[in-house]
Amino acid sequence: MTHVRVMGVINVTPDSFSDAGVNFDAEAAIASARGMAQAGADLIDVGGETTNPDSRPTPPDVEQARILPVIRALAGIGVPLSADTRHASTMAAALDAGATMINDVSALRHDPAAAALIAERGCPVVLMHMRGEPATMHRFARYADVALEVVQELAERIAFAEAAGIARERIIVDPGIGFAKNAGHNVELLRRLPLLRELGCPILVGVSRKRFIGRLGGESRPERRGAGSLAAGLYAASRGAAILRVHDVAETVQALRVWQGLAGEGLSPAASGG
Repeated sequence: MTHVRVMGVINVTPDSFSDAGVNFDAEAAIASARGMAQAGADLIDVGGETTNPDSRPTPPDVEQARILPVIRALAGIGVPLSADTRHASTMAAALDAGATMINDVSALRHDPAAAALIAERGCPVVLMHMRGEPATMHRFARYADVALEVVQELAERIAFAEAAGIARERIIVDPGIGFAKNAGHNVELLRRLPLLRELGCPILVGVSRKRFIGRLGGESRPERRGAGSLAAGLYAASRGAAILRVHDVAETVQALRVWQGLAGEGLSPAASGG
């Protein structure tokens, strides 16, 4: 298994499904992000809008008030920062504040100005698969073949981005686990993740604390889904994920190191100790 990068999640929101707003306070968010950097995060993703089905849209000015102080405070920590946003004005402000990458759950569909901005700035962008909007996406969780349709729809978004002037080598794709997909769709997508390789872009996967893990593991509380998240993340890595977007950075980094060691990239038989 090649090196898999770990992206730590910082939700500067009062209503995140995964952490109940633990990082809504800017100082708490900054402290959490510093801890993730020390634990070995390769990237940190800072977001100020909740995108679960029960959430309401967050105006860009509110979103910016939440994330910009955090990004400015973290700009010098030595770990690249990503801004999780679908608003072009927030993308621009975040890049000005020190972010170097954009993670757009709408794959540049939400804001007509987003693609041109990304092309102008030349930064990497994550295009995530979703149908509809966060509040309506559950209505569109209907597929004849979920893996093939996700690949086809992401290919369309890549073509759109390239037509806007975004270089393919700047594009990362995300199958959008849990977005316009039910538990069965999520499992099928992970099993057939290698199909996404034909898109020619690195694959980012976010399974951390998702509802399907609760379904599979029998745990209704998101904060208690850490072990299941590790299992799903390692499985995704084995199927071709290049980046894992996670809440539990230290545990994920350790799990990946052990996995890679067992795969032949670690200790030799002559190494001492137990």
